[in-house]
Amino acid sequence: MNSVAKYLLSIIFVCVVLNNCDAQTRGYASHINELYAAISNKLTDQKAGLYLESTDTAKKENAHSWLWPLCAMIQATNEMETLEPRKSYMTTVENAIDQYYNDKPPTPAYQDYVTKERLSSRFYDDNEWIAIAYLDAYNRNHKKKYLDVSKMIYKFIQSGIDTAAGGGVYWKEGDKTTKNTCSNGPAILIALELYKITKDKEYLNTALSIYEWTNKYLQAPEGTYYDNIRIPTLKIAKREYTYNTGTMLQSNVLLYTITQDKKYLTEAERIAKAGKAQFFVNGRLPNNYWFNAVLLRGYIALYQIDKNKDWINFFEEDANQIWDKERDTDNMIGKKPAKALIDQAAMIEIYARLQAVENK
Repeated sequence: MNSVAKYLLSIIFVCVVLNNCDAQTRGYASHINELYAAISNKLTDQKAGLYLESTDTAKKENAHSWLWPLCAMIQATNEMETLEPRKSYMTTVENAIDQYYNDKPPTPAYQDYVTKERLSSRFYDDNEWIAIAYLDAYNRNHKKKYLDVSKMIYKFIQSGIDTAAGGGVYWKEGDKTTKNTCSNGPAILIALELYKITKDKEYLNTALSIYEWTNKYLQAPEGTYYDNIRIPTLKIAKREYTYNTGTMLQSNVLLYTITQDKKYLTEAERIAKAGKAQFFVNGRLPNNYWFNAVLLRGYIALYQIDKNKDWINFFEEDANQIWDKERDTDNMIGKKPAKALIDQAAMIEIYARLQAVENK
């Protein structure tokens, strides 16, 4: 082969590599845009400024979505704004969430369904997911509303703590039968973020207290986390969901960044190894996309410290398979014929976070 031919081959090789890399980068961005468009077209009540639970209009329980899918949607749009800081995606979801506001004593919070349609329950974890998204957004743009609402939710969390089982946050207001990892892990994250912003040690003390309680009662020996503890029997429900391990993994990373105490980093690495071994089986994560989105948050937090791409690669493998195998002709995600808002929002978050990692 002469020198000219070698040169041409080298140019072709470089172009192929660059095109493949660009295609991968554009791939996640296009996934995000297509999912967001599908939500706008199929799952949005434009007139009411609200969202629908799913595309199954024949069997819908309510006229509009429960709050929980909006918890996924507000985080998804936060990640979209992180990628495109000149655009506004969160405002539409914020306005919807505002319609779930309920100011009943002891402190205002968001109920689990649209307030003007009926009064309903208030869950500590639903409110916590909103505060987490708002605090992430506040760290980007310092919008006062985000900090004010997060402080309000912190007060609501405090109303859910008592001495039963030695502490910890209940799952649902007025229901004193369980204290769950899904209400305690996020509470730690909120308190730590508020501490970082305000330097008020009350928040740090709260975070450490809940952290110690959760580890004492709800951590499995290998490092992952159980679902809940029953009150007053103290029986542990040993189901393990990805999001519970995700919040506690992220909590350890955040505690390390705040305190520089390496015990938290060591624990984060132990949890990460246990979580991957427990949940990534036969090349796939469990089926709940949003639970996995929360798990990804913890692994990305650790990756930002130790730069171990193994923590990201298995999420990419799963996310790529979801797009290839679990997407319909409307570019909506899910194994069932009816497509759920929470699933679309979860996958927006996952693709956006993976895109952000690729961009760095």
